[in-house]
Amino acid sequence: MAGRIRDEDVQAVRSALPIDAVVGDYVQLTNGGGGEYKGVCPFHDEKSASFYVNPSKGVFHCFGCQENGDTIAFLMKIEHFTFAEAVERMAAQAGITLRYEEGGYSPRHQQGERTRLVEAHKVAAAWYQEQLASPEAEIGRRFLAERGFDEEAAKTFGVGYAPAGWEHLVRYLRGKGFTDKEILLGGLASQGQRGGLIDRFRGRLVWPIRDIAGEVIGFGARRLREDDNGPKYLNTPETPIYKKSHVLYGIDLAKKEIAKSGRAVVVEGYTDVMACHLAGVTTAVATCGTAFAEDHIKIIRRLLMDTSQYRGETVFTFDGDAAGQKAALRAFEDDQKFAAKTSIAVSPGGMDPCELRLAKGDEAVRELIDNSVPLFEFALRTAVSQHRVETPEGQAAAMEAAAPIVAKIKDASVRHGYAVRLAGLLGVTPGDEQFVVRRITQLARWNRERQQNPRAGSRLSRPEAPVAAPARPVFRLDPRDPNQFVERETLKLALQYPELVSPAFDNYGEDEFVTPPYAEVRRVIGRAGGVAYGTTVADFTGVVREACPDDTVRSLVTELTVEPVRSVRKADAIYAGNFLVTLRLHAVDRRVAEVRAHLQRIGTRAAPEELQAVQGELFALQQYGHRLRSHGAAAL
Repeated sequence: MAGRIRDEDVQAVRSALPIDAVVGDYVQLTNGGGGEYKGVCPFHDEKSASFYVNPSKGVFHCFGCQENGDTIAFLMKIEHFTFAEAVERMAAQAGITLRYEEGGYSPRHQQGERTRLVEAHKVAAAWYQEQLASPEAEIGRRFLAERGFDEEAAKTFGVGYAPAGWEHLVRYLRGKGFTDKEILLGGLASQGQRGGLIDRFRGRLVWPIRDIAGEVIGFGARRLREDDNGPKYLNTPETPIYKKSHVLYGIDLAKKEIAKSGRAVVVEGYTDVMACHLAGVTTAVATCGTAFAEDHIKIIRRLLMDTSQYRGETVFTFDGDAAGQKAALRAFEDDQKFAAKTSIAVSPGGMDPCELRLAKGDEAVRELIDNSVPLFEFALRTAVSQHRVETPEGQAAAMEAAAPIVAKIKDASVRHGYAVRLAGLLGVTPGDEQFVVRRITQLARWNRERQQNPRAGSRLSRPEAPVAAPARPVFRLDPRDPNQFVERETLKLALQYPELVSPAFDNYGEDEFVTPPYAEVRRVIGRAGGVAYGTTVADFTGVVREACPDDTVRSLVTELTVEPVRSVRKADAIYAGNFLVTLRLHAVDRRVAEVRAHLQRIGTRAAPEELQAVQGELFALQQYGHRLRSHGAAAL
């Protein structure tokens, strides 16, 4: 059992690292007056900065959530360290040798588990870098050179090479005093079929993934050879020190410039981060094998000091192809979790930042970021561009697709501006845009009502809250039921063949699956990043299973994954398209029936504007249903 760290050493560590320097690695701090600093609290979501740091006293306090303490307590809370691990992290940064009550010079066996794992990753990262100069790594050096990265660039980002053998790193780390348990626990190796350890990364380029304080906590490895049957990118698995949803690649290099400039740039991969930084866009970061999500937003908000009083900017870059545009529209769903202005930069040629830098130089990368457009506008134009607005049918369909996007904007003044913008994109005659504005205002009101009463919610907007109905009986899963069969087969396609139903499936709401267990599976697929993300990972079902709330849903996901699709031949795009269309038609037909019933109820007593809005919705639904029946999947 590790000895107790001497009190005088703990005090020396506290004195060596000012609290504002430690906290500043995680939160952008500004002058709060009276010798204090303030920032956005990292322990709870807030709209105004209520987190204060007092350097002279060495303490922090949040007036919102009441979290408080000294430097060591801050590290324990934010990194989930033990007391000893927090002290050891600070001692390593300050260059202080710790002594323990049971004697002597900080022996390795006395260090905390997390400290040992971080040290193992540090040693591994240095070894990988050395291997990049080996003859075997020539293929890796050529890969980097073909993408415009020289030796100096590789060194700046710590890029290394993992040799193709089975246990090169394992033997090296054992020689450095690390145990098999530590190597396995840190995700640096995996268990072989014969029980021994084998290197996790073999014959690949390796990027060290660092936390916000600059410690190596994991790796991302890129396939180089055709005979490598693994995924294109292989990351460190979840470990005690590496949680992919809490990590942004490049954050250690970008954090100061993000705080200074008030802008963060989110790109899609390791080479894109490298290209941006080398081109002068030094605020670029990327996720590590997962979709950009709420925990990533929290990291950026803290660095931007993103509050209702202060607004920075977050720029997302995506490939210009259909999948990239789909990813951009997914980002729209998270946009309003920022107070910051959120923009999108999509290269017209479909090139990512790395390709753009190679083809057109550093200036082109900087221009791409500087010429980004507001994410709301991008989402709006993308939705409208899918339809021929020169025809009445196209106008109605574009209105149906784009109006819900505008209605989601929480700021009423911004929402009104985009409603007028939408009217222009639809080709509505100037002066007649009030119909569009009223429709969006109505949708926004229904959105608020659904948030207040979620049970009344529906993706296909409901004109009024339904009259209280008897409790719905529990659904019995019956694959022979025609409606359940369509839902079940569509979900099987999404789990087994995400490429066949992407990107259309991600536009389907949970309410389009009227069987509750299937609606829950749809929900967890969305929580796992959607089928568009599923096309980029090797084990999409595994990701979906991790997102399941309980074993019941997890069991159903497994069942749908292993059950063969009912196609007489191998599932293809035509088979998948038929089910996507049928499922959507069922939802449209249900909604048409609801709207007709509503029209019958209100009769002639409705206000003209209400009657016009409901009739407009009915017309749009009928036109959409007609297109689905006549054009099939092309109308989705």
